[in-house]
Amino acid sequence: MTTFLGMPATAPRGVGHLRGDQTFPQAAHDALGNSQLRRNLRHATTTIRGKSGKVIAELPDWQSLRDAGSAIKADVMARLPFLLEQLEEKVTAAGGVVHWAADANEANAIVTRLVQETGSSRVIKVKSMATQEIGLNEALEEAGITPVETDLAELIVQLGDDKPSHILVPAIHRNRSEIREIFLRAMPGVDPALTDDPPVLAAAARRYLRETFLSTKVAVSGANFAIAETGTLAVVESEGNGRMCLTLPDTLITVMGIEKVLPAWQDLEVFLQLLPRASTGERMNPYTTMWTGVTPGDGPQNFHLILLDNGRSAVLADTVGREALHCIRCSACLNVCPVYERTGGHAYGSVYPGPIGAVLSPQLTGVADNASLPYASSLCGACFDACPVKIDIPSLLVHLRNQVPHPAGERAAMAAAAYTMARPRLYANAQRAAKLARIVGRRGRGLPPPLSGWTAGRDLPEIPKQTFRDWWAARDSGVGER
Repeated sequence: MTTFLGMPATAPRGVGHLRGDQTFPQAAHDALGNSQLRRNLRHATTTIRGKSGKVIAELPDWQSLRDAGSAIKADVMARLPFLLEQLEEKVTAAGGVVHWAADANEANAIVTRLVQETGSSRVIKVKSMATQEIGLNEALEEAGITPVETDLAELIVQLGDDKPSHILVPAIHRNRSEIREIFLRAMPGVDPALTDDPPVLAAAARRYLRETFLSTKVAVSGANFAIAETGTLAVVESEGNGRMCLTLPDTLITVMGIEKVLPAWQDLEVFLQLLPRASTGERMNPYTTMWTGVTPGDGPQNFHLILLDNGRSAVLADTVGREALHCIRCSACLNVCPVYERTGGHAYGSVYPGPIGAVLSPQLTGVADNASLPYASSLCGACFDACPVKIDIPSLLVHLRNQVPHPAGERAAMAAAAYTMARPRLYANAQRAAKLARIVGRRGRGLPPPLSGWTAGRDLPEIPKQTFRDWWAARDSGVGER
């Protein structure tokens, strides 16, 4: 256990972090050319924001709940090794089996082995960011095991041979006409006369999944929370597919990031109020399923919990960056982010899109491998205001920008600026010289190369006629501008 959490900052990169050849600016530029994508995103995020705002406004103690959630998560990070050992003890005592996975490859190998030991060639899956992170579906398919996503949006993504674009609503980038085409093309036994009416589409998915639920003996899930003091796992969802997966199969395998642990049962009181309001705009989740180990004759008779590191120890080692591990995967930051709303999740090139992805993915996989993501933000602060556990994402973005490898020219310019600003006389001379640049500093005009990259997307502020030093000197002499 000590070795597990003592992994170096160069923790193995998870195979589920899908970095393409494009940087975020390049991918975002391509996404901005897709007008249908922007319409889909705008409609969905606007709807979710409206619902969420209404139910949050009903709680007079919302800010106190946010404070409590933030404090609990900070406590978890400070005591993570102890809490994980306590969780392992309680799960084992209740009849479950706990496995430790240092990285994605190890986690995939454990799951594959456990499924093969059951003799099953198919598994049903509850929506899980952790299994997407490690690329579990691809690993199972390579081993001849068929994974079936049972969440409707995840099913749409799977049948469309696509990638999720949103933490909460993976198919947010698809409209109902596109979903109909996917079902007609890829869903076995679908009615050729299928329409794009939402209830009709949902009914088609229900018919397709019903036989699978009843005939598959192994399920794979993630976990929203795990309670250290009792060994209890919790999954919250809105469709009931999770309840089917968590109760019908003989074997249940849960893959959980180590940061999901909570100290005490009472802590759920806070998060079961925060999560549904911030994510789906509901007062409570329609389905909240909890289980503790194995109960003879009731539910799965074999339970395996895989505790996944996959770079989290490296994040924990950064006393500033570890705040990203507070995330409860509500997606509130995505729904308010002006950048995400225009580019969608695929532009981020990561399982975790949006503002939280811009700070979590670089830390999990290495900032150098995700150098453009910390810049995928205007630093407007809307994500911080919306986060139910008060993750200061703008500050984390700035923190990570300081770790990004910078071009030699930029490093030289910043070093020269620091040298100048540390020497008052030299700085004063530079201010006087800056007045000569007013000819290119009129508002709306840019700078010549190589500085044109900065002014291509913003106006250059007009340089003041008078510096503070000049104003102060004039003030003392009783003359000058006021």
